[in-house]
Amino acid sequence: MSEDKMKKIVHIHLAENDVFKSTLTAGQHNFVADEPTSVPGGGDVGPDPYDLLLMSLGACTVMTVKMYARRKKWPLGDLFLELRHYKNHVEDCEACEDPNSKIDLIEKELIVKGDLTQEQRDRLLEISSRCPVHRTLLGEMRIDSTLAEK
Repeated sequence: MSEDKMKKIVHIHLAENDVFKSTLTAGQHNFVADEPTSVPGGGDVGPDPYDLLLMSLGACTVMTVKMYARRKKWPLGDLFLELRHYKNHVEDCEACEDPNSKIDLIEKELIVKGDLTQEQRDRLLEISSRCPVHRTLLGEMRIDSTLAEK
């Protein structure tokens, strides 16, 4: 494996005795993911996988907007982002072979503070769609899966 691929490795562990609660490790950072209690077996001890996806997109978006505003020396104050995801993934799992079952909608609402002109605000909204995670999600993607036994 190339050195670049080794830099971005993330480990996920779902223990035998846990239903959904998973431990996610990225470098020195550990997180827990779970399903909500509305899903049988879910303990709601961490965000669900779609929440984690939105968090990744949101973090990348606000970092990209902040980086742009700083480079332009614009008076950007606090920055907030609200994201919503629409999909019924339970029904998708029942119709996994149906290509129409995989349509998702993510809404992003950027909330900016600061003494900015309307032109600057419009530009920040445009820049918010250029973060690397946003571009990855909308771009062509391939996921190669393998099976290993430990």
